[in-house]
Amino acid sequence: MAKASLNKVETVDETLLDGMMDAHQQEILEKYDKESKTRKLDNKFLSKALYWLAVGIALYHFITSFIGYPATHLHRSLHVAMMLVMAFFLYPATGKSSRRTIAWYDYILAIMAASVAVYVWTDYVNFINRMGMPNTMDIIMGTMLIVLVMEASRRISGWPLVILSGLFLAYGLFGQHMPSIFMHRGYTWAKLVNHAFINTEGIYGTSVNVAASYIFLFILFGAVMNKSGMGQFFNDIALALAGHTKGGPAKVAVIASGFLGSINGSAVANVVTTGAFTIPLMKKTGYSSEFSGSVEASASVGGQLLPPVMGAAAFIMAEMLGIKYGIIVVSAAIPALLYYLGIITQVQLRAAKNNLTGVPKEELPKVKDVMKARGHLLLPIIFLLYMLLFSGKTVIFSAFCTIIATVLVSMLRKETRMSFKDILDALEEGTRSVVSVAVACAVVGIIIGVVSLTGFGLNMANAIIQLGNTSLLATLVLTMITCMILGMGLPSIPAYLITATMAAPALIQLGVPAIAAHMFVFYFAMFANITPPVALASFAAAGISGGDPMKTGIQSVKLALAGFIVPYMFVYNNALLLIDTTPLVAIRVVITAIIGVMMIGMATEGYMMGKLNPAIRVVVFAGSLLLITESVTQDVMGLVVFALLIVFQKMKSKKAETAFQ
Repeated sequence: MAKASLNKVETVDETLLDGMMDAHQQEILEKYDKESKTRKLDNKFLSKALYWLAVGIALYHFITSFIGYPATHLHRSLHVAMMLVMAFFLYPATGKSSRRTIAWYDYILAIMAASVAVYVWTDYVNFINRMGMPNTMDIIMGTMLIVLVMEASRRISGWPLVILSGLFLAYGLFGQHMPSIFMHRGYTWAKLVNHAFINTEGIYGTSVNVAASYIFLFILFGAVMNKSGMGQFFNDIALALAGHTKGGPAKVAVIASGFLGSINGSAVANVVTTGAFTIPLMKKTGYSSEFSGSVEASASVGGQLLPPVMGAAAFIMAEMLGIKYGIIVVSAAIPALLYYLGIITQVQLRAAKNNLTGVPKEELPKVKDVMKARGHLLLPIIFLLYMLLFSGKTVIFSAFCTIIATVLVSMLRKETRMSFKDILDALEEGTRSVVSVAVACAVVGIIIGVVSLTGFGLNMANAIIQLGNTSLLATLVLTMITCMILGMGLPSIPAYLITATMAAPALIQLGVPAIAAHMFVFYFAMFANITPPVALASFAAAGISGGDPMKTGIQSVKLALAGFIVPYMFVYNNALLLIDTTPLVAIRVVITAIIGVMMIGMATEGYMMGKLNPAIRVVVFAGSLLLITESVTQDVMGLVVFALLIVFQKMKSKKAETAFQ
């Protein structure tokens, strides 16, 4: 069976792939992912109480997704209050604070958080009627909510998001003193609080709405999938399919991390989970520590670009653009696959260049054994895609049905069958996982509120366009830099929300389709996870591989190079997103894009049926860029470069063979 076969390649215990980690892995995760550094309470009563509170919160979101949510402010205020309460109970105030007990002031903060929701619920009609004219109590409660949200975010993610939101609040207050391009008339604190608290463009805005509905349900879906053994299945099937090929362990890392990342959406957690198995296996095969870590890091980040979940950004993108979720999924599919093709190409070329072999077939699980043991776990994913793309049902209803389907499907085999305790644990883990995302969305609501109130987004877009001198390419480069700077040290969801609010409008003004503009900024917000100097996914991978963190980060960028170019490809060639195109055109651009991405890998690795000298690498890279645009002429030129490369390398290899005869 698959499990027995896997023991031969020294796989990690399968509970690790279901979310349980050993002490060393947990230490690495907490070092590079502050969101995972939660309390482990000694008091059994408090621990159980917190457990059941989390289960209750999950059940509230799960049940209301079926029967219907309360009115907008009621639901969102309750959601934020529940997330804040969990945040103050789970996350200590400082690194020196005890993680074994809950401090007395955390109970006070939790009560204050709950009181905001009570205030909204008990005076709901008058509260809504006062929109634009807040009374003194509204200002007090709104101020308290802003402070609580910022404090919770500081505990979970550190200072960057808190400082950024504080700067935007200051901008809202003192905008009349800013340079002319960013100047506005300035707003009173009462006006800012009204916008952040009572208005639906602030804390209780789009980002929190998505967190309280789509994100919560899909994170819950991921927790249920993990409990059913999906992580182990992804790992086993990747081994069975690619483990025996050249550089097989690296391909296993790419495939397994892509599958898992598309469901859980956390790059660092994905690195630590799958990397515990794949990184040692890659090193054993002959890959260097830095390359092994970079493969895992770049593949894990790519999981956030891969449908159907895309790190939950797909739901936010659909909400912000006002389009169907299915359109986002279809548009994101080809660019994401091109990204992974770029990594696989470099892995294959590196293996060929260094003559690295795979794991012997007899030491690997067989596909039929893996499918027999856990293949049925694919049914919920297939069901989810059907519900999202073809059923005509809402995303929320689709997620609700898929969670139930996952539990039922898990019962088909003893190895995956979920007990009642497993289901409760999944509910609890789902709530814990969503706290960091929900709090981040609430803080971003402050920033988005100020942006919408002051017109900063439009001013920022105009500034980027002016700096780019109205050139689309220059504006794209400036937007890329802006996104990567804003994305440094921020979780993926707030990074996308902030960049989409500030940078995407610049591209839209220059005629880029909205979905292409949002996808562009999303890609570069995600890449901050692997780009030095702040490259949390790369650093976490280095912690497992024992490699140099900065070298691992630089190698991750090289592996993900196709991913840095793919966004330019779909901006200049919208057919890659399947926007307003015909099937024949789509097929042509996909084929040329595939060849272009492979050429990028060849130029980066300096290998194609033999080593490439620097001059040829430059020519090959230039040829790959010719395949970016919709121009048929440039496509032909790029294909000619590719054909000449093959001919030249074949002639070169024949000469080498003749010389040795």
